[in-house]
Amino acid sequence: MACKRPINFAPGPAKLPLEVIEKAQSELLNCRNTGVSIMEMSHRSADFAKIIKEAEQSLRELMNIPDNYKVLFVQGGGSAQFSAIPLNLAQGKTADYIVTGTFSVKAAKEAAKYCKVNMVLPKADKYTGIADPLTWKLTPNAAYVYYCDNETIQGIEFNFIPESNGVPLVCDMSSNILTRPFDVTKFGVVFGGTQKNAGCPGVTLVIIREDLLGNVNPICPLIFDYKQISDNNSLLNTISTFSVYITGLVLDWIKSKGGVTGIQKIADERAKMIYDIIDSSNGFYFSAIDKNVRSRINICFRIGEQEPSEELEKAFLDEAVKRNMINLKGHRSVGGIRVSLYNAMSVKETNVLAKLMSDFFGSHKKREIGRASCRERV
Repeated sequence: MACKRPINFAPGPAKLPLEVIEKAQSELLNCRNTGVSIMEMSHRSADFAKIIKEAEQSLRELMNIPDNYKVLFVQGGGSAQFSAIPLNLAQGKTADYIVTGTFSVKAAKEAAKYCKVNMVLPKADKYTGIADPLTWKLTPNAAYVYYCDNETIQGIEFNFIPESNGVPLVCDMSSNILTRPFDVTKFGVVFGGTQKNAGCPGVTLVIIREDLLGNVNPICPLIFDYKQISDNNSLLNTISTFSVYITGLVLDWIKSKGGVTGIQKIADERAKMIYDIIDSSNGFYFSAIDKNVRSRINICFRIGEQEPSEELEKAFLDEAVKRNMINLKGHRSVGGIRVSLYNAMSVKETNVLAKLMSDFFGSHKKREIGRASCRERV
């Protein structure tokens, strides 16, 4: 491409592999020698049927999804699933919600419109970790147990799969799906938008155990009914053909990187690179998140000797832009810096950020020490 692309740390929509963009560009006017663009291809055509089937097969292969699970391609983002989950699974029972951050808060609030919600953990003003499972208040015979595997705003990631004692386990993996292997059979439902690790905006993946289909709430809109979507091969309505196509390309790219196991190694290396700098900065870079659940994918931190300095953080972000790095500002609700390291982010690109962090620490730490000395003399 003619222009120099910035290193894009956006939390979503996120960076795509350049190989995927170039492949899509080469086929944009003539997708797979059909003579038409993917954006004008009928979602009910044989050509698109092949595209969506191949994407599903790739996902099944990469995640080792058993035959008794359905793979659905739906719209509305992860947020639509906050409604679809209780409408499809609650069946008049209580649903347990393990709330650990912003998106599980939103999910629980939405579910309360359709069923009784039990908050497994006490309400918190701030989210900095995950309570010991021995303290959880689970409901016997609940309809399901829900959690968000990676909270993108706070930067909290589960390092274990919760024990639900036979109750269907439902997980929002919107921001860390396809970043590490896991046993799909431990879950009733896994879902995630593709716009972070598996494609572009416009499609959400829902992986559901087939025995959970068909017990929908009568008020459930047709477009949210998992059984109807499954019976129609995800083509109940006009799907975003372009988004499914891009997801297929990204899944092929993941295969070329050694599958999910290969991606996990890269993810771990990237995260360690950044956390090592934070942990060795003597508090210049700091995070309130418990170390054992710090996210590998969304690394959130503040700058300024255990007390956030907006002046330093602005200077850091300005310097990042000068070095061709964008979208590092933390979410408006928590502030600070957020480093989103999704699948398309390379170790080499992450090293550019690590170099900035080291340089910034070296030049500004001295100034902070000088200011502290002045305050002490005063």
